[in-house]
Amino acid sequence: MPRLRKAARGKRRWLGLEVDAVFSTRDDLQGVLERIPALGEDWRLYDFKDNSAIVRVRLEHYADARAVLEPGFEGVRCVTASGKIRLVRQRLGIDRPPRRR
Repeated sequence: MPRLRKAARGKRRWLGLEVDAVFSTRDDLQGVLERIPALGEDWRLYDFKDNSAIVRVRLEHYADARAVLEPGFEGVRCVTASGKIRLVRQRLGIDRPPRRR
């Protein structure tokens, strides 16, 4: 089955998060993010490194997710956002992981 074209995949936004040190594993952070209904059903945790994380959300849920995460939610706070993951990684100082093939 052919992949969807770029325009048909839908728009998304990338949220750069600052997380407390109590989150030592990716699963701990994912458990907290699952309790935030404002992220919608199609969110995904991309990077988690050194108390920083990047989450992808759909454009429809972006405003609600940002409103919940900017003041902070159980040790997770949104510090930046963009339509390009490259810019969020740059602002948080996260290097791009090597590509898996």
